[in-house]
Amino acid sequence: MSVAVVLVAAGNGERLGLGLPKALVQIDGKTILEHSLEAVSSFQPNQLVVVAHEDRVPEFQELVQNSYAGKFSVVPGGSSRQGSVANGLQLVDSALVLVHDAARCFTPAEVFHAVQAGLETSPCVIPALAVTDTIKRVSGDQVLGTEDRDQLRAAQTPQGFHTNLLKAAIAQSTEVFTDEAALMQSAGHSVSFVTGSPLSKKITTIADLGERTTNQRTGIGSDAHKFSGDGTLVLGCLSWEGLPKLEGHSDGDSIAHAMVDAMLSAAGLGDIGTNFGVDRPEYSGASGEVFLSATLDLISASGYELVNIAVQVVADRPKIGPRRLELEQRLSRIVGAPVSIGATTTDGLGFLSDSRGVAAVATALLRARG
Repeated sequence: MSVAVVLVAAGNGERLGLGLPKALVQIDGKTILEHSLEAVSSFQPNQLVVVAHEDRVPEFQELVQNSYAGKFSVVPGGSSRQGSVANGLQLVDSALVLVHDAARCFTPAEVFHAVQAGLETSPCVIPALAVTDTIKRVSGDQVLGTEDRDQLRAAQTPQGFHTNLLKAAIAQSTEVFTDEAALMQSAGHSVSFVTGSPLSKKITTIADLGERTTNQRTGIGSDAHKFSGDGTLVLGCLSWEGLPKLEGHSDGDSIAHAMVDAMLSAAGLGDIGTNFGVDRPEYSGASGEVFLSATLDLISASGYELVNIAVQVVADRPKIGPRRLELEQRLSRIVGAPVSIGATTTDGLGFLSDSRGVAAVATALLRARG
């Protein structure tokens, strides 16, 4: 079925305190609106409706014209978020619609696709992430209790709907809701969710901008795996004949995994377990190159690019020296940036002293894309 995106970008940006609409604030040389349009462009909807700040419609029109190649319309926002969505929906003629906040401007296209796929079996689908903080229920300055966070999820956008159902729910509503999923539930529709993305953090305050606008960031990562009883060792995306495979959910490539953790750390995106953990069956047995490529996509979506990585291998075997140059060339080609490899042993200390496994420590330098 055809699908439209309603991109809600009408906010004043009062909590940012920069004196202009939030969607026009720049990050790394581009406006929040332009960053949002990158994800929408990758998704390639049949129709795009941008809901603009009512006083800046011509400016929004020009930005979209210069940044988006598909079919689009620009409409002024309403007096509330719900009113802005209603204004955008008036122009939607696609069977499905995804409503997205421009303030979540680094949301990957994969989330858009997942939400659209969920609409095959549900009238309403939202992306959501598990809550990691302990959540308290309060009244005034008193804590009344602690919520079970296993049953809680943090809602994100884009939120997906069958267009006719959302239009009817808005037309019949006598209340104002903070998101369209709550509106749909009030109209008696069920809501399901798919896994969201840590990149979808909403830009609300100046602190959120600060996380994105630092020119350079460094990160450190480490990884260790023990040898298994069979298979062939894969390390640094190279095969090492005569040595057994390292144990792990994937191929156990300690060098590649340490590099992944270093890049994710520098970008503030968690670690390899957060993004590619054992709960992701598609990464079972995956090669280090798969993880490196996926991580490069994540850091690019967050507004950064890799400058270089340095790796220190800690192991009695294999001997890194004879293949150091080959390792550096192979890994540099994969990540598109210089990779340097060093090696050492534990001098007879710890579990690596008897050649039971391989560890690696990596540092990565990222810079803001401009």
